[in-house]
Order: sequence, then C-alpha cells, then structure tokens
Amino acid sequence: MSTQINAQNSFLDRIGIPKNLAWGYLGILIFMMGDGLEGSWLSPYLINRGMTIQQSASLFTVYGVTIAISSWFSGVLAEGYGPKKTMLMGLILYILGTAGFVGYGVPNLNYGVMLVTYAIRGFGYPFFAYSFLVWITYRSPQKKLGTAVGWFWFVFTGGLNVFGAYYSSWAIQNLGYLNTLWSSIFWVLIGAFFALILIKDKFKTSAVATGASKAEELKKGLTVVVEEPKVLLGGIVRIINTTAQFAFPVFLPTYMATHGFSTTEWIQIWGTIFIANIAFNLIFGFVGDKLGWRNTIMWFGGIGCALTTLLFFYSPVLFGSNFWAIMACGILWGALLAGYVPLSALVPSLVKKDKGAAMAILNFGAGLAVFVGPLIVWLFIGSLGDEGVVWILAGLYFLSAILTRFITLPDNAKTAHSNEPEIQVIPALD
Repeated sequence: MSTQINAQNSFLDRIGIPKNLAWGYLGILIFMMGDGLEGSWLSPYLINRGMTIQQSASLFTVYGVTIAISSWFSGVLAEGYGPKKTMLMGLILYILGTAGFVGYGVPNLNYGVMLVTYAIRGFGYPFFAYSFLVWITYRSPQKKLGTAVGWFWFVFTGGLNVFGAYYSSWAIQNLGYLNTLWSSIFWVLIGAFFALILIKDKFKTSAVATGASKAEELKKGLTVVVEEPKVLLGGIVRIINTTAQFAFPVFLPTYMATHGFSTTEWIQIWGTIFIANIAFNLIFGFVGDKLGWRNTIMWFGGIGCALTTLLFFYSPVLFGSNFWAIMACGILWGALLAGYVPLSALVPSLVKKDKGAAMAILNFGAGLAVFVGPLIVWLFIGSLGDEGVVWILAGLYFLSAILTRFITLPDNAKTAHSNEPEIQVIPALD
C-alpha cells in the first residue's frame, strides 16, 4: 500500500499538482461545470423569449460586478479566514442565488428579480474557486508554481466552458432550459464534496502566524498596489485576459446566427474552443516555466489573442458557413488565450510576503473581466455594431502586451526561481 501511495505522490509531483490539494482540483472542475452550464446559451435564450440584447448585456454586467467584488474579497478572506471557510461561503451564496434566479426570475422574466438573484449568484464561484487558487500559491513549490496554476486553470476552464457547455447541449434537449439551470445545484454540491470534505490539508498563512487582524488583511488587499505598482499592472492585464471571453457570448451567438449557425452549433463551437484552451493551459504553464512568464504572456497571450480575436470574428466572412473552418479559427483564439496562464505565477512572485493580497488584485481583475466584457457590448453594440466591439477587444489585447513589458521580476528574471533559491512552502499544521 505504501508503495502505491508513494507512486501516486511521485506522479502528482512530476506533473506539477500538489498532492495534498489533488482532490480540490477535481472539485473545482465539477463545481465550475455546474456554474458554467448556461454561459454559452443564456443570452440568446433570454433574447428569444423577448428581452433585448441590451437587457441581456446589463444582466451579465450586474453579474460581473458582484463577481469582481467577490473575486477581490476571495484573496483577502482566504488569507484571513482560510480557504475552506471562504469556499463554503461561496457555495451557500451560489445555491441561494440560483434558487432565486431560476425559481422566481426566469420563469416569468421578472427582470428586477433576475438582476438581484443573478447578482447574488455571482458571489459564488469566485469565493469558491479563487480561494482555492490562493491555497495553491501558498502550498506549491515555487519552481513548479507556474505548472500548478496551469492545472488550476485547466480544471477551472474545463468545467466552466467545456464540460458545462457540452453537458448543457445535451441537457437542454432532454431536460429543458429551466431544469438544466436547476441541475447546476447538484453539480456544485458534488464539487464541494471533493474540495471541502476530502482535502485534509491544513492552511496557515503569514497573517495567521503573525496574528494579523482581518481588517489589516483587507487593507493589504488595497495597499499592495502602492507598495508594488507592478501588481496593479498585473491586475489590469488580468482584466483584459478574459474580457473577450465574457463579451463574446453576449453578442456572437446572434452574429453567428446571421451567418447560418444554430444555437446548438454555437455551443459546440464554444465548447470545443475551450477544449483547446484547457490543453494549452497546461502547455503554457510548462512553457512559462521554461521560456519566462512575462515573455509567454506578452507574445502568446497579448499579441496572439489580438490577432486571433479578429480572425475568429471575420471567419464567417472568409469561410462562409463552413463549420470546421470557423471552429479552427476559434480554437486558435482559445489556445492563445491560455498564454496568460503564467500571470497567476508572475504577480504573486512580485512580492515576498502577503501573496494573498497580490492574488486578491489578480482575482479582482479576473472578476472585473466578467463585468467589463458585457459592459463593452452594452455601451458600444448600438453605436459601433458587432464589428466595432470586436476591434475594441482586439485593441485591448495589444494594450495588455505593452503593459506586460513593464511587469518585471527582480534582476529581470524570467521566473521567480531563475535567480534565487526555492522559497520554502509554509508547512501544514498537524
């Protein structure tokens, strides 16, 4: 038995997954599957039932506001209270918000109820998933941190955009739209079981060790950008990273429909895009550790996404209704979107302590993307149209490449371990 355990531990170590957190990765995958099952079709579904595209965009914008707020708090709360308590809070808020949204808002298109309950639901996954990401940054060896966060984004995106999309493409045909939404509660509970019950790892941060107050930890989540301005740049780049990911589902389904693609075909395209994305989350985790975190973000992420965003949008014009050609262009965009993965290793490595505060800014950027993406659509779709919105998104990617140029580690190192000894991981408490 001991040989089998050692072999398992050795395998996890080789692929870069902290063995003490392995069940949590599976939990994040399943939780995010439940959370993301409506992301690719909710907007066209609501529009087909009578809502305007601006109303749909505003719904997702309000949802993004609460995601942004909870994304920032997830870092500092995980630092001050521990990840498990913060993750449990996220689970409870997710269930309450979903019950209100599906039970009282969607059936009669009660717009006020939908805004409030979908906003409450938005607190859920950042508390759950991003608190676990803070856990990873504390409990992973520095030399494998890029790979460990690559695995996080692999399971996060795999659940949110792949399993969620493909499950919903089956479920809406066999269960109906409302029952598909209800089923999300079942999946998040399964994910929570793996992440909250099966993980036995104890978490202790520098905040707990020094007896820092919770107010001090919240304050550090703001003052870290003054002490290290490069953390703020990292937060801005993180916003840009997935802005298009949350803008596209608001207007691209209807754009694709004008070129002959059904909602089911769009869901299949979207899900396949993120199959490529999750694979390249791992690839770029390894690439970042070898070629340098900043270089990977700048060239593969920023420049690569700028070009492929335009290619994906214009693919129906270039290739007509050729399903596989449009799919291939989308896959290129999804693959290069993973070029930003090393950002989760780069930003916390800018500071020697208070990594949770640095991650709070990064998580806040991830949450703001959920707000900024639909907001851009809401503000500009009427005046600039689909084409104008896409050029704004591409321009933001170019901007992120420029900003990344200034996010440098000490001595211009490629990674945190390239010019200094490995940082000791804070030990677990028995």
